[in-house]
Amino acid sequence: MTTIREDDLIQSIAEAFQFISYYHPLDYIQALGKAYEREESAAAKEAMAQILVNSRMSAEGHRPICQDTGIAVVFLKIGMNVHWEATMSITAMVNEGVRRAYTDPHNRLRASILTDPVGKRQNTQDNTPAVIHMEVVPGDTVEINIAAKGGGSENKAKFAMLNPNDNFVEWVLKTVPQMGAGWCPPGILGIGIGGTAEKAMLLAKESLLAPIDIHELQTRGAHNRLEELRLELYEKVNALGIGAQGLGGLTTVLDVKILDYPTHAASLPVAMIPNCAATRHAHLVLDGRGPVQLTPPRLADWPQVTWEKGLSTRRVNLNTVTKADMIQWQPGERLLLSGKLLTGRDAAHKRLADLFAQNQPLPAGLDFTNRFIYYVGPVDAVRDEVVGPAGPTTATRMDKFTEIMLGTAQLMGMIGKAERGQQAIDVIKKYQAVYLTAVGGAAYLVSKAIRSARVVAFADLGMEAIYEFEVEDMPVMVAVDTLGHSIHQLGPAEWRGKIGKLTRLPQ
Repeated sequence: MTTIREDDLIQSIAEAFQFISYYHPLDYIQALGKAYEREESAAAKEAMAQILVNSRMSAEGHRPICQDTGIAVVFLKIGMNVHWEATMSITAMVNEGVRRAYTDPHNRLRASILTDPVGKRQNTQDNTPAVIHMEVVPGDTVEINIAAKGGGSENKAKFAMLNPNDNFVEWVLKTVPQMGAGWCPPGILGIGIGGTAEKAMLLAKESLLAPIDIHELQTRGAHNRLEELRLELYEKVNALGIGAQGLGGLTTVLDVKILDYPTHAASLPVAMIPNCAATRHAHLVLDGRGPVQLTPPRLADWPQVTWEKGLSTRRVNLNTVTKADMIQWQPGERLLLSGKLLTGRDAAHKRLADLFAQNQPLPAGLDFTNRFIYYVGPVDAVRDEVVGPAGPTTATRMDKFTEIMLGTAQLMGMIGKAERGQQAIDVIKKYQAVYLTAVGGAAYLVSKAIRSARVVAFADLGMEAIYEFEVEDMPVMVAVDTLGHSIHQLGPAEWRGKIGKLTRLPQ
């Protein structure tokens, strides 16, 4: 019989969540490096370069890969012969480990978890509680898989109850484009088939914990139906041309994972959950000999990829830019931004909309006229940092506020990640504004361009407060120009045609 001590479990959980905040799984980095070498789309290659450079910077600096340090997901397989030397419940021990990880003063992680989700939505301040799945199995160890799941990718989870004779592959190919780019491709698709509704979703999530091995599978060939499906979907999803960050390119997914389970004769439950460019997970086994120590990857194993600002990149002074200047910008064009901009995301936009609706003034000192807003919720600064990792959040969630912010607040432009919906694009065109995109998964790299940061409104919202950033050479790309042309529409369509493997898209 193995004795597992309370402190060993807590310490193992805490150190593991710290570890995955700044170390990508090596299989992901190496797969992305190979995809970078193959990529022919300049925009996608640029995005991949930033992700790879950001990954190495995070590994060296022990700071988060992404500003969204995720909701903590923990799978435990508890051996039947395990004895616990503990006063806390297993759930309480796991949550204490998460609490210690996310409040570590040396590498404080972003607290994103809110209680009362359809009410006051109050931040718990320590990223607890975790989402915990437990199973009792034969044996005398405790096997743990942890994952930090970002909201941008989790929001793109899909589920359907298909009829038994429906075409599963067609459902995937129809659904992936509907997910947009908010899940920060290139990543991994996790798919669950069978069981019941909740079982299919759990299978999809669990499948993402497996290592990337699609190229080994391509080499040896499929041994069963699920492996055949993986190979087919890997080729066909990449043939969609969505590409890195949805900009159009050869690689949208680095792997496709599938788990299945027996299901009812009348049912075909299918679930799909993506892992993003900030893929973060780890596997631990407690065997009674103390807390688990994870082995850091060697920096020498990172792909030798560099990112340069580029001589042809247009430099923009945010303090003096005019709409006449913006008319010259083209979809897909690289920009380096310098000057002052404001930040704001979901909660701040809701408050602003309420103030405008009630004809109330904005907080003192807050003026959006002819300015840019950056959709971001940064990590708290540590040591000598101005701000912690500060990558973009998904812009699509702010689409419903676009008319208010461009019309009433008189913004000139917005910065975020992923595509804008057609209604938002129409409003951007109406006001001759622009939408710029930064690379999701390059948060630490982006933060190095921020020279000063101060809260200007709604300080009680924490990471969702409105800041003023002063930036120098912040890298972005024109995603929607003043005429309403979108790189997220143009790029995938162009590369789908170039790849030429799909004669039609499922309707």
